[in-house]
Amino acid sequence: MFFQVGNFSVSQLCKPARVITAVNKQLPGPTLHVREGDTVVVHVINNSPYNVTVHWHGIFQRGSQWADGPEMVTQCPIRPGRRYAYRYNVTGQEGTLWWHAHSSTLRATVYGAIVIKPRHGEHGYPFPNPDKEEILLLGEWWNDDVVDLERQAFLTGDLVRPADAYTINGKPGRLYNCSGGRKRRRRHQTHKLRVQSNSTYLLRIINAAVNTPLFFKIAGHSFTVVAADASYTTRYSTDVIVVAPGQTVDALMLADADPSRLYYMAASPYQSAVPALPFSDTTATGTVEYVGQRNTKRKRRLMMVRMPKVNDVATAHRFLSSLTALVRRGGRTVPLAVDTRMFVAFRLGVAGCRKGQTRCARNAPVFAGSMNNASFVLPAGAVPLLEAHYRNVSGVFTRDFPDNPPVPFDYTRPPARLGFTAKSTRVKTLRYNATVEVVLQNTALVARESHPMHLHGFNFFVLAQGFGNFHAAEKRRYNLVNPQERNTVAVPPGGWAVIRFVADNPGMWLMHCHFDAHLPIGLAMAFEVQSSDLPPPPADLPRCSD
Repeated sequence: MFFQVGNFSVSQLCKPARVITAVNKQLPGPTLHVREGDTVVVHVINNSPYNVTVHWHGIFQRGSQWADGPEMVTQCPIRPGRRYAYRYNVTGQEGTLWWHAHSSTLRATVYGAIVIKPRHGEHGYPFPNPDKEEILLLGEWWNDDVVDLERQAFLTGDLVRPADAYTINGKPGRLYNCSGGRKRRRRHQTHKLRVQSNSTYLLRIINAAVNTPLFFKIAGHSFTVVAADASYTTRYSTDVIVVAPGQTVDALMLADADPSRLYYMAASPYQSAVPALPFSDTTATGTVEYVGQRNTKRKRRLMMVRMPKVNDVATAHRFLSSLTALVRRGGRTVPLAVDTRMFVAFRLGVAGCRKGQTRCARNAPVFAGSMNNASFVLPAGAVPLLEAHYRNVSGVFTRDFPDNPPVPFDYTRPPARLGFTAKSTRVKTLRYNATVEVVLQNTALVARESHPMHLHGFNFFVLAQGFGNFHAAEKRRYNLVNPQERNTVAVPPGGWAVIRFVADNPGMWLMHCHFDAHLPIGLAMAFEVQSSDLPPPPADLPRCSD
């Protein structure tokens, strides 16, 4: 398959057309349809004016570690006018994942779905076969150039401003202001799902938004969740889906409503931050329309959808903490013996101006993210982390990421004096095949909010999650039977989550907040998994310079 990354013009919200960077002149980009066990080859040709990489979010990359995609972690960027062929296998994975740019804020427009069917087709599903499947990519839209916005945010030390709209399959929907009353264009900018009465639809819901967790509902309909992050779950009935950036949910929907009406589908923000941080308090909409009905020329009544309040932490936590894994013969199970234990307190804090931040106030701190008070910086030279690991290049990173915070404190009420952090490129080295347990403790220095923490190269089991400070007594709550399996966990605001995984994939693997605004300011770290089985880099791996 060929991905032509280039610029083309798009008009949204009745604004003049602006140039965006996307794949194959599509927003969202093309879907990868594969079967479990397939080998995938995607030729990425960069015709844009920007450096770019592509991350295959949730793909394990066993034996293809160089294809994971994060810039300066597993590869140098693909420079303008260059190309790179990503090659990887999808053995042992089924469900919905996605791909996106992993350089700059290009993820806002460079993204698409990955659908991995069972090897023997739909008959391999552990739930009744749906009559049809539908991909729903939830995103964000800015009227301004996102690369310019990120550049300005870096220069000033601030965060990128909130989006102008949310989207469903690239379309914002009817509720946004559209100057001039251009109804034809407004209809064109609304995603439509056409359904047959009494048919069952498998909705593959992906939060491709850059910085915003989202609620998703369809008026007059309910869902049965059957998978999350390409891992099957026990069936969970709900009328609302909650997805943090990076997460996916597969849900069955029976089209059993009154076929004479139209129904809104909607995606609205879940804003958990206290005090509130800037966000776009708007709603993306699409419509569900029953087909094959008589008198279709008659105008149908549109049923509105009642969305949760933007700060409805209870609804979000109920959904995110209620999912459990579907235990199948031969499937992954929770490892019981733990070799490495870590307690990682992460937060937004402050740091001094960095080199190149020419417009930040030198006498005032700027935003910085950190994990155990280490604010992560990607290598600035010509050697990515994985290459430095493979070739044993010194000076690129250090192997001293701490297992615990340097100073324990009340993470729900941290003292201001602990707000400052230091920049570094520190990694945690893991023995191959070690079982690792990480307590991810959210802190409330700048704001108390939910952060979606994504781990590259692995799935992990979410053993427990809760609010407040984590204490040893919480271990009694661990689900060691059928905990949900994820690659991205939304750590509760002012709370914690405990994850466990087996480090059986050698290489360099990033763990970071999937709010795009938080990665460049340092809310990340990396695991170095030791093994002699790491394959050599492919011959066409991009180089940082000639």
